[in-house]
Amino acid sequence: VPGLWCAEQVAGWKAVVAAVHAKGGYIYAQLWNAGRASIPQHTGMPTVSAAATPYEGDEAYAYPPPGSSKQVRYADFPPTELSREGIQRQIGDYVHAAKLAVEECGFDGVELHGGNGYLPEQFLSSNINTRTDEYGGTPEKRCRFVLEVMEALAKAVGEEKLAIRLTPFGLYNQARGMQRLETWGYLCRELKKRLSLSYVHFVEPRYEQVQSLEEKNKVLESWGMASVDLKLFRDIFGDTPFFSAGGWNDTNCWGVLEEGTYDAFAIGRLFLGTPDLIERLKQGQPLNEYNRSRFYGPFPDREVGYTDYPTYEEVKRLGKP
Repeated sequence: VPGLWCAEQVAGWKAVVAAVHAKGGYIYAQLWNAGRASIPQHTGMPTVSAAATPYEGDEAYAYPPPGSSKQVRYADFPPTELSREGIQRQIGDYVHAAKLAVEECGFDGVELHGGNGYLPEQFLSSNINTRTDEYGGTPEKRCRFVLEVMEALAKAVGEEKLAIRLTPFGLYNQARGMQRLETWGYLCRELKKRLSLSYVHFVEPRYEQVQSLEEKNKVLESWGMASVDLKLFRDIFGDTPFFSAGGWNDTNCWGVLEEGTYDAFAIGRLFLGTPDLIERLKQGQPLNEYNRSRFYGPFPDREVGYTDYPTYEEVKRLGKP
């Protein structure tokens, strides 16, 4: 995953942003901080999180460190709990990246990745965040870090250039906290009250990074909620543009936007595999099959299975699969 904190990275992102703008598109930089979902062999830094809560079991980082063929278990490198000063440094890092994105690279805005079990969600999740200070212990306190990050980003680049991605029903990276509706409901009400965001971006409950739809549905059913969907959050945000991601494809997306359920879809895997996705959807043309195993990782031939998928015209002209 490319970073955004130094001059060399800025130069690379400038080229990407320019290419998107040349096609008449808009592009936001999604700001990640993996927190405990990382290993020091890759980052060169100690692992930190909301609390010193280690991973359970033998779950390992997907890719071995450079020069090794052995995966590293997360549990072997438990995180250090962030101090109050450490929290402020993390917020400062987000602000630094956001300013580089908007002021130097020319991104149209930034989106805080507040889901997938990364650092913001580590603060939100009760099974990871076991703090007893002002950053933990209740749904409201567990939301404090995310709200402070968002307010700092808004001050740095403007509310109109700021968005957030949330996974209130996600389990990825062992984010298995309770009080989902109370925690994310409070967070969303506060965000709506405090900031006029460019948009909000939610992942559908049905989608999970490492589970099938059937497996995820069994987990959702076990929670005993009357309904598990994004309606609560859609209602909270009202007229704020509301994007949905997770499992949308060329068969199930039709009519949903027209009904007003959402304002836009966010599509990742299909777009990586099909560079002319929008045109193919318009024309009813078949999509390419993507190779997810090539989306991440330190490969010597990094473009293979990532940026080398053909357009429909290339498929017809060259006979590519």
